[in-house]
Amino acid sequence: MRGLILDFGGVLAGPGSDMDGLSSVLAGARTRGVRTAILSNDPGGPGAQWLRELGDGRLVDQVVLSGDVGVAKPDPRIYRLAADALGLDPGDCIFVDDLPVNVRGAVAVGMVGIHHVDGAATADEIAILLEVDRDGMQGGQAPTW
Repeated sequence: MRGLILDFGGVLAGPGSDMDGLSSVLAGARTRGVRTAILSNDPGGPGAQWLRELGDGRLVDQVVLSGDVGVAKPDPRIYRLAADALGLDPGDCIFVDDLPVNVRGAVAVGMVGIHHVDGAATADEIAILLEVDRDGMQGGQAPTW
C-alpha cells in the first residue's frame, strides 16, 4: 500500500473522530513515503479554503472535495480522482470512512477499505495494512495547525 485516503467529517473531525491519533498516523505514514489525502463530500467553494489548506504537506499531500470536482462519494469516479491526485492506482490505496456505503464504493474500485468506528482500531488497521509498528508510526511529529 502506497496511499492512505481519509474522510474528514466523522474520521478526522466530528463525532467519533480522532484527530490527534490519526494525525500521528498520517505523519508517520508520510515519513515512510506513503502518499496521503483527504477525500470529503464537502461542498467546496470559498468556505472550504481552510480544508484545502490541510493539503500540500500540512496534514496530507492532497485534498479532494466533492464540491470542487463535481462528483461525490460513493460515486466510483471520486475515488479514482483521489488516487490520481496522489499519482497512484486505486489498488495501491487504503480508504478510511465512517460510512459503510462510502467504504464499499472505494472497495468497488479496488481500494482497501477501513470502516472507521474507533480511532485506536482504525490506527491499528492502518498500521497492519502498511506493515509498520503502530507505536513506530506514532513516533512521527504530528502537525500543528
